Amino acid sequence: MNISEFDFDLPEELIAQRATNPRDHSKLLVLNKENKKREHKKFYNIIDYLDENDILIINRTKVIPARLFGRKETGRVMECFLLKRYDLYTWEVLLKPAKKLKIGEKIIFSEGLLEAELIEIKKDGNRILKFNFEGRFEEILEKFGEMPLPPYIAEKLEDKNRYQTVYAKEGESVAAPTAGLHFTEELLEKIEKKGVTIAEVFLNVGLGTFKPVQVENIDEHIMHSEKYIVPEETAKIVNEGKKTGKRIVAVGTTSVRTLESSIDEKGSLIPKESETSIFIYGEYKFKIVDAIITNFHLPKSTLIMLISSFGGKDFILDSYKEAIAEKYRFYSFGDSMFIY
Repeated sequence: MNISEFDFDLPEELIAQRATNPRDHSKLLVLNKENKKREHKKFYNIIDYLDENDILIINRTKVIPARLFGRKETGRVMECFLLKRYDLYTWEVLLKPAKKLKIGEKIIFSEGLLEAELIEIKKDGNRILKFNFEGRFEEILEKFGEMPLPPYIAEKLEDKNRYQTVYAKEGESVAAPTAGLHFTEELLEKIEKKGVTIAEVFLNVGLGTFKPVQVENIDEHIMHSEKYIVPEETAKIVNEGKKTGKRIVAVGTTSVRTLESSIDEKGSLIPKESETSIFIYGEYKFKIVDAIITNFHLPKSTLIMLISSFGGKDFILDSYKEAIAEKYRFYSFGDSMFIY
C-alpha cells in the first residue's frame, strides 16, 4: 500500500488548540461500519451506543511533564524532552540544541535541584542523560516540568490536567491517550451504572506516536516500540467476555494496540508486561477489539492506517471528508469517532 492513499487536506483552523469544556461536550461522529451509516452526536451520547454487556477498555497511563528547560555550565539554555526511562537515574532524551554538548558535560535544571550528565549519543541522535537529584524525581517534574504538548498545538496549556485523562493512574507517557480525554468522572459513573464493565490496560505513549511515516510503501515502515501492561484481571474479564459474546470496546488506538499485542495462539488475551511495536494496517484481522473510540488523526499517520484497517479505508476517509465539512476539530484536543 502507498502512503498517498491515506493523505487528505485539512484546513489549519480545524486543528484544535484547546480542549473542549466540559470534556464530554466535544462532537462525536458515530460510524456503523456494517451499514455505512453516520450519525453526528456529542460525546456524552456515547452512553447510548454502549450496551450493558459491553466491556470498555481504557488506557490508564499517566502523562508526565516531560519537557524541561535547563542551562549548560556555560549558561546556554537547553530544552530537554524525556523519552524513555532506563533506570531510576537514566533517561533517553531529545536535546535542543544538542550538537555542542559533549560526553561528560552537564546541564543544570530546576533552579539547581536537578543536574544531568550526558553519557551517550545514540545513532538516531537521541541522547542518554544520567540525572542527579535530591528527593523524588516525579515531584521535581511536577513542579518544574511542562506537559509535552504535540508540535501542532501552539497555545500554552493553562491547566496540566487538561492533557490528562480523568482516570490516569500510573506510567510515564510523553503523549496523552487522547480518546480518553473526552470522558468525565460523571460519564464513567453513568456508563458503569448502565452495566458496562470497565477494565484497564497500560501503555506508555511515546514520542513515536507523532513520528511521520518516512517510506512510500507502508509495508516497509518500522513501528516504534512502547511498554505496555495487561493486568491479570483485565485478561480474565476480556476472555470470559469473548466466550459469552460480549463486545470489547477499546478507548483509543493505544488500547487497541495493547489488546492486539498480547494474544496467544488460541486468540485469548494474555496478562503480560512487555513492549509492542505492532503496526496495524491493511487487511489486519482484529482478534480482540470489536469497537473503537478514537480521535481524528493526522494524514498519512500510522493511526489513520489503524482506523482504516478497522473501519474500511474508503468508509473512514469518506467520513473524514464529512467531518471536515461539518467543522469537526482534529487531533489531540479535537473531537472523536465511535466505530462499531
